[in-house]
Amino acid sequence: MEEADQLCLAAKSNDFKKVRTLITSGADVSHFDGDSLTPLMHAAKTGNAEIISALLEAGAPWNALSPSNLSAGDFAMEAGHQEAFDLLLKTGIQSELILGTIARKETKNEYSNQEYLQDRVTFSEDKIMDNESKGVMMAWEKPLMEAHAKAICTNGGSILNVGFGMGLVDTAIQQYNPTKHTIIEAHPDVYKRMIESGWGEKENVRIVFGRWQDVVGELDECGYDGIFFDTYGEYYEDLWEFHQNLPKLLKADGVYSYFNGFCGSNAFFHVVYCNLVTLEIESLGFSTQLIPLPVKDCLGDEVWEGVKQKYWQLDTYYLPVCQFSE
Repeated sequence: MEEADQLCLAAKSNDFKKVRTLITSGADVSHFDGDSLTPLMHAAKTGNAEIISALLEAGAPWNALSPSNLSAGDFAMEAGHQEAFDLLLKTGIQSELILGTIARKETKNEYSNQEYLQDRVTFSEDKIMDNESKGVMMAWEKPLMEAHAKAICTNGGSILNVGFGMGLVDTAIQQYNPTKHTIIEAHPDVYKRMIESGWGEKENVRIVFGRWQDVVGELDECGYDGIFFDTYGEYYEDLWEFHQNLPKLLKADGVYSYFNGFCGSNAFFHVVYCNLVTLEIESLGFSTQLIPLPVKDCLGDEVWEGVKQKYWQLDTYYLPVCQFSE
């Protein structure tokens, strides 16, 4: 038996001494065995934090995925091994904080925001799709958008939404009768549809056409009581860039939220990014509350018919509510 397979077996058997010996002798800590699992995954399944620590220190990849799309963190989470889960979560957050800019850029979809804005989108009753048949926005999100609208309209007043899409969140915002409702939309087809459907004629609505990066200087200098951010074809760096504007855009008692769709196909990676955004937004002076919303009943297989990619596969959506810290 090769040393790498021995390492997997030792991790599976909770044999810390053997694990340490094999690591010292140079066994491959990233090896997948006959069960298609790494030593770290085996240790996570048994919950052995000591072995997990040794493997991580030796360079075992915390974000490796099994053929069933599960990471070591997922195995620890499923088995209820809290200490192992916390250790893997801490490692994931630290890794993304230090190397995240590189890692995120490497995993970017080649289809960028600029390309999306230049291509046509198709509209149907229950979805908007880009030219690659990927869902830009879908009707199953309606309960989530209504919850986001309720959160950011807590104080009434002036509301800003970045990204109109199907208009789900903006329709919900209108139910709260804001004094001023500003909408930024960058896609020409979506903007045209907004105008045709009468959004430009609403007394309390102001539509700003363009990329938020280009029009943010045109926004209300007095600030907003509520802000929501949900764009398509953008990535973590774009969200982080928008967050730099929050201290001057949001009123002192205002509420901010964003579509929390990062890593929507892997539960552990999603938790890592929930924590990561919370930490990074804290550095700007905000606190974040994550409200769990069950979405399993909204997502039958029929929802994704004709859609190239399931951008959300988890049972729970964590709705972020951000406010200035006391």
